[in-house]
Amino acid sequence: MAPDKYPEIDAVIAYIHRNLYDPLPLARLAAYAGYSPFHFTRIFKERIGLPPLYYVSSLRLQKAKDLLLRTNLSIRDIGLEIGQQSLGTFTTRFTERVGVTPSDFRNSTSQADNHFRTLQRLNDWTPGLAASNQYASIEGTVRAEIPFEGVILIGLFPKPIPEGLPLHGTLLSSLGEFCFTGVKPGTYYLMATSVSWGMQAVDFLLPHNTLRTRSREPIVVQPYAFVPYQEVMLYPPRLDDPPILISLPLLMNNFLSELLQTSYR
Repeated sequence: MAPDKYPEIDAVIAYIHRNLYDPLPLARLAAYAGYSPFHFTRIFKERIGLPPLYYVSSLRLQKAKDLLLRTNLSIRDIGLEIGQQSLGTFTTRFTERVGVTPSDFRNSTSQADNHFRTLQRLNDWTPGLAASNQYASIEGTVRAEIPFEGVILIGLFPKPIPEGLPLHGTLLSSLGEFCFTGVKPGTYYLMATSVSWGMQAVDFLLPHNTLRTRSREPIVVQPYAFVPYQEVMLYPPRLDDPPILISLPLLMNNFLSELLQTSYR
């Protein structure tokens, strides 16, 4: 599918961003686009990969991440700000999709910086990929539209949005080849983002401007079937990209823990 298919969806996305704190029921979004709710949902999902209301909730959680780091609002008030009436519901949804609690996220700047500096001191590493002949391997190459030096976080996710822990994930010390082994039969979406060495912790705790890529079409892994080689290109953020909800420092921490375990084996 061409990225610019259904260009009218761009206007809807801009409308959602402008009115994020207002009620945005499906009927209101469909009416703005000039379609029936059924037709609007179909073309929105085809263009963005997510249902409209799931996309809205994703942007609101991204806004919650911003408010946690940039304001002194209480966690309860931040939940109310993005339309969550219950503190418990907000905490649960945030934790499921970001990977850490709102409180831990708010207090993670120092730890995030430590993880990042540790990776920078390592400079180059070989990801500890356990060989597995039982399931499929997914191999590919990462390139970038804009040169950068830093770390690439890449993973296979169950939905076309980088949220929750990836089913398979790793960090790369440079552009080039990657490989996931032991991938069970299923449907996956390949997502990646980059963090340049010059960035501060807040820049990747709130990764609005990091280079990223996503597979618009799912990678389907079937028993004993060949999985095509993946050629992916990191690019600057686009209007129709879903937000990066997963906590990047959490992925860094998990990767460093795996490296440590591998070195002691």
